[in-house]
Amino acid sequence: MQRLSHGPDDLLVSAFALRESIQRHARYSLAQAWGTLSPHQLFECVGLAVRDLLVDRLLETGERHRQADAKHLYYLSIEYLLGRSLTNNLINLGIYDLCRDTLGSIGVDLGLVEESEKDAALGNGGLGRLAACFLDSLATLDIPAAGYGINYDYGLFRQEIDDGDQRERPDNWRALPTPWEIERPEEACLVPVYGRIEHGVDRRGQYNPMWLDWRLLIGVPHDFPIVGYGGRTVNLLRLFSARASHDFDMQIFNTGDYMKAVEQKIASETVTKILYPSDAVPPGQELRLVQEYFLVACALRDIVARYERDHPRGFDAFPGKVAIQLNDTHPALAVAELMRILVDERDLAWETAWDITQATMAYTNHTLLPEALEKWPVSLLERVVPRHLQIIQEINRRFLQHVASVWPNDLARLQRLSLIEEGPSEQVRMAHLSIVGSHSINGVSELHSRLVQTTLAPDFYRLWPERFNNKTNGVTPRRWLAQTNPLLSHLISRTIGEGWIADLDHLRELTPWANDASFQREFMAIKRSNKERLARVIEETTGIVVDPESLFDVQIKRIHEYKRQLLRVMHIVHEYLRLVEDGTEPPVPRTCIFAGKAAPGYSAAKQIIKLICSVGSVINHDPRVKGRLRVVFVPDYRVSLAEKIIPGADLSEQISTAGTEASGTGNMKLAMNGALTIGTLDGANVEILAEVGAENIFIFGLTADEIQALRDGGRYRPRDVYEQNPAVRRIIDALDSDLFCPKEKRLFRPITRALLDHGDVYFHLADLPAYIETQDRVGGEFGHPAAWASKAILNVARIGRFSSDRTVREYARDIWKIGRVEG
Repeated sequence: MQRLSHGPDDLLVSAFALRESIQRHARYSLAQAWGTLSPHQLFECVGLAVRDLLVDRLLETGERHRQADAKHLYYLSIEYLLGRSLTNNLINLGIYDLCRDTLGSIGVDLGLVEESEKDAALGNGGLGRLAACFLDSLATLDIPAAGYGINYDYGLFRQEIDDGDQRERPDNWRALPTPWEIERPEEACLVPVYGRIEHGVDRRGQYNPMWLDWRLLIGVPHDFPIVGYGGRTVNLLRLFSARASHDFDMQIFNTGDYMKAVEQKIASETVTKILYPSDAVPPGQELRLVQEYFLVACALRDIVARYERDHPRGFDAFPGKVAIQLNDTHPALAVAELMRILVDERDLAWETAWDITQATMAYTNHTLLPEALEKWPVSLLERVVPRHLQIIQEINRRFLQHVASVWPNDLARLQRLSLIEEGPSEQVRMAHLSIVGSHSINGVSELHSRLVQTTLAPDFYRLWPERFNNKTNGVTPRRWLAQTNPLLSHLISRTIGEGWIADLDHLRELTPWANDASFQREFMAIKRSNKERLARVIEETTGIVVDPESLFDVQIKRIHEYKRQLLRVMHIVHEYLRLVEDGTEPPVPRTCIFAGKAAPGYSAAKQIIKLICSVGSVINHDPRVKGRLRVVFVPDYRVSLAEKIIPGADLSEQISTAGTEASGTGNMKLAMNGALTIGTLDGANVEILAEVGAENIFIFGLTADEIQALRDGGRYRPRDVYEQNPAVRRIIDALDSDLFCPKEKRLFRPITRALLDHGDVYFHLADLPAYIETQDRVGGEFGHPAAWASKAILNVARIGRFSSDRTVREYARDIWKIGRVEG
């Protein structure tokens, strides 16, 4: 038997019981004979057996929380990048080895079962993966919590690369059933949308607007159990699917107009079809707004219903029992929706409702980029959610009255702070709504939080300095070390014990081993094994053969100009030209690995993918290179692919323009797995530097303050760098020529023009000479295996601060005021 947890009510699981449960589900849940199961059906059977264990703990957890009358956190996020769940659930329940051995005894390979699970395509990048890490940490720390999101039928897209061009294909991740999903149709939410406002007064003569003629959506919840490490606590991720309020109009159907009869149903269910519909066209923009409103409307109705079930005597205790965290601006309409519920449906006075709303809501900002701060046209809000627009306007009126009392006669400040941006088309600033409606506003790294206060929202900071704080991001070690890198995890546990899995600070105990020759050899043998696995993945997906002996130089993240994949390509071109024109070989062979998706409408990012693939094609087929340099773009980046790339990385590229990356979490995952970072002083790189030590990281480039000074002074002239630096000039000239595009003349001229003639917005050329020099140092140091191993081990040993457990503890202590409810 194997324990599921370490509390007084330990649940024991035997191999016999687990095998019986798996085979019972094959027969009675899938109606299949055991010997006829496909790989996915095997996964379903194992998943359903594991879900049974989760449900037992889920019900026990809920009862424990009710008995304690515990305050709950409700985390609202437009995306959750969960990846696969089977392995994570087995590890957190403590039965991974038991399940592997049990399946082995009946001729089933657990590894093949794990590979049969599709990634849950409910997110896109760091925002969604952070939310998933937080769910793991909340359950591990026994904090009463639930996540709320949307149950998308299709993910962002499945990426294919065709002759270097990104092609988007539908990502129907739910084409086959998932065992983790528990549908709750009896708890469906009714969501009004569209309609009009009829102005009137109540019997007391007070203004009483009526929201009429709305269209009704139904939000059907689907629960995904989230188990913490040790199996004590199972919280919920509740995702909503949109359904029509009725299947179709039978009267219209019977007259023969079949398409019109089902039109309403199709339109309603479109709301949750796809993650991030393109907002480049008006219909897509409207659908995206409806999605965001649908999320908060379903979530708030559910939250209020749960509260009233346990506290039927009013809302005085609401902020003491409910904390709502807005994960970026996508759920910002929650501020207006809670006000609408309290004022319109529960008949609370405005002032009382506003005090409750502010005391309940908290907002996490995830970006400094102006284009990423959501704004919605007033005209669109008036059509989609007319009552919410009224509420936002009233919030703004009262808020600006307060601002005017603090800063009289300061019209410019009123305009900067207003929730509504004036102009030809008035727009509601969702970040402003989130700030005004929350008692806490946090950034996600020390640098980012400082820039939020000084650059993004300085007037708000001057008004309410006590509301602003920092919560540096973290990642869960269960997923990103224990699961992703089992060989390294076993070495660590054998050396210092298993305490690090629940308390990552224990990794400090590895420090004395950093210079132990035997430990170094074992550590680097594990890295080599992981690189061999990654090399097989690369060959299977791209056809390119890479050498595991080479330096695996990895940049895996969303393709965006500010993340500067282009800077890295320019260094690759520099190395190539030095090799073939100057006869100067790099100090060590290098394999440059890229992965990431470009937004469908982001043409500049798509051109960067084309450039990466084109440069790679030329270099990889040039016999003069002799394998000293390889470039690969691995398509369709997702969690399960990241889990294979990260353990095999030697060098982690975190080279965004200083002052643009809020935090980053890939930098943490890669360092946790023994990759050294090359990066700018941006986001959490600043704090990683402080933890691992300057000698164990490669920092280069301008600082955020230096970048801002160049912007403010208008003193940056990229063409001067081009003209004064021969290496830079040769790189740009090569990109401007037909060298990497022999079949499409001057294909990359738009890139070189953006750099030389359109301001080089992200300071590529300004940082390029320093980047080249630092990369030379990287190659030199990789050529000394013992010294490199020591640095890599120290990165693992000193990464403890970047556990999402630490981040969540800080949120719970400082913002949510929620404690543990232990089993």
